Amino acid sequence: MIKEVLKNLISETLEALSVSNPKVFLEHPADIGHGDFSTNVALVFAKELGMKPRELAERIKERLNLSAAERLSLERVEIAGAGFINFYLSKNYFANEVSEIIKVGDGFGKNKKRAGQKVMVEFTDPNPFKEFHIGHLMSNTIGESLCRLIAFEGAEVKRATWQGDVGLHVAKAIWGALKNGEPKNPAKWGKAYATGSTAYEDDVLAKKEIEELNKKVYERSDEKINALYDSGRKISLEAFEEIYKRLDTHFDYNFFESKEGRDGEAVILEFLKKAVFEESEGAIVFRGEKYGLHTRVFINSKGLPTYEAKELGLNRKKFEVEPDLSESIIITANEQSGYFSVLLKVLSLIYPAIGKKTKHLAHGLLKLPSGKMSSRKGDVITAESLINDIKKLVAEKIKDRGYDAALAEEIKEKVAIGAIKYSILRQAVGGDIIFDFEKSISFEGDSGPYLQYGLARAKSLLEKGKEAGIFGEGAEPKMPADWTTTPLEKLLTRFPEIVSRSAEEFSPHHLVTYLTELVATFNAFYAEGKIVDTANESASYKLTLVSAFAIVLKNGLALLGIPTPEKM
Repeated sequence: MIKEVLKNLISETLEALSVSNPKVFLEHPADIGHGDFSTNVALVFAKELGMKPRELAERIKERLNLSAAERLSLERVEIAGAGFINFYLSKNYFANEVSEIIKVGDGFGKNKKRAGQKVMVEFTDPNPFKEFHIGHLMSNTIGESLCRLIAFEGAEVKRATWQGDVGLHVAKAIWGALKNGEPKNPAKWGKAYATGSTAYEDDVLAKKEIEELNKKVYERSDEKINALYDSGRKISLEAFEEIYKRLDTHFDYNFFESKEGRDGEAVILEFLKKAVFEESEGAIVFRGEKYGLHTRVFINSKGLPTYEAKELGLNRKKFEVEPDLSESIIITANEQSGYFSVLLKVLSLIYPAIGKKTKHLAHGLLKLPSGKMSSRKGDVITAESLINDIKKLVAEKIKDRGYDAALAEEIKEKVAIGAIKYSILRQAVGGDIIFDFEKSISFEGDSGPYLQYGLARAKSLLEKGKEAGIFGEGAEPKMPADWTTTPLEKLLTRFPEIVSRSAEEFSPHHLVTYLTELVATFNAFYAEGKIVDTANESASYKLTLVSAFAIVLKNGLALLGIPTPEKM
């Protein structure tokens, strides 16, 4: 990557001027007219060398190895302001990079930084007997994008989801089903859960009955309850698989509290003897205060393992099924950050190797303008309902475009999912998001459809170019002698750098910001003059840029998990 080569060249130059182990920061100027890269090293190291920053900048410029500079295709180096050094790359460099994009295609932007690593990412984590809501949609969108980014860096990625198919919420749902009749779909199971949850809070007798049910579910000691449980679990899991297909995600491992979670109880009892845990009022707890945290219960006073205990069984199981894991990443809402601070501390004490390799990544909440939802109260907003509501808005936008029913349905589905995923990924992981329905489906900018439409437009231009015989098989596009490098070319070459940063920082929003700027730059390029023009000798090279743009945008959208309709 040219950025790293240039950083090394600057570092060598500073060392020749007697700077020991210099750290070089290289960035893209905000104004593209101020060069392709800029560094402030002269301001950083001038005092150490007893020089004025601008004087040092001039010395650095003079001492740059010219032969190396030529290999880098540096057109010129300029000093600006108090001592910033700006580097301008040649137009031949950009022409070669555009050719490389087209040559590499779907692989453009990949690197091998994580080659040889195996990473497990746990995300989504929906609970059977409760509906797949927009919180799960947020986790799934972030998790799937991170999996794709990590894999793009050469790692083998294993996707996992952890599902609470036993526990008090299940008992509440089954209690509600016993009162109102067996539910036959996820929505009715959601209502059964809301019924049971309300009764648990408001009715002492119901609370006792639900706690008894919870024990029966866990022990599988009642045939009638078992049959109801098995039916509800099957309905839930089948519904989850359907939504995964729509979201273009999958899981290599489906972990369950009823299986992997049971192993946690033995772990607690083993490390109780080693004083990691202690008994308290009939329960077994971890005293987190010793480590600046808080106390959490791992086995309750009724002798049942809590979610915390089950989590220990899960995390041990991950490294049993994949013993050569380099890293285990858990993605949840930030509401669980306090919980995970304790859990990761416990892991570090009982399984140091696992604790060292496990990372918790917290995201914010996805909210609608109506406010926060609550599955306990029954006002949950399901992922399916949100997708379908967006599809209705998209239908209004395309109703006069003459698409047949099948194409219209494809566009509505892909645009709706793209709109939602973009809205989730456009900001840094961690903050809450208020979903804006109208903005999410805008074709004008800062939206998923805006990016999708940019790709559809590029593909249309390429088809017209092929029909006109000025691009495609047999054509030999060359940069015209009088060509001036465009902002589009400059942005296209930055894609690998953006992908790398997004993966290393677990921050897809960097890629979203880049792609949005890229499409805006492409639209400006498109507006500057006719592209498919047999009378213009630059037409073939322009279409080469369009092709490179389409490749980069398609690769970027794929990394975000945003689908790409052929037409808009």
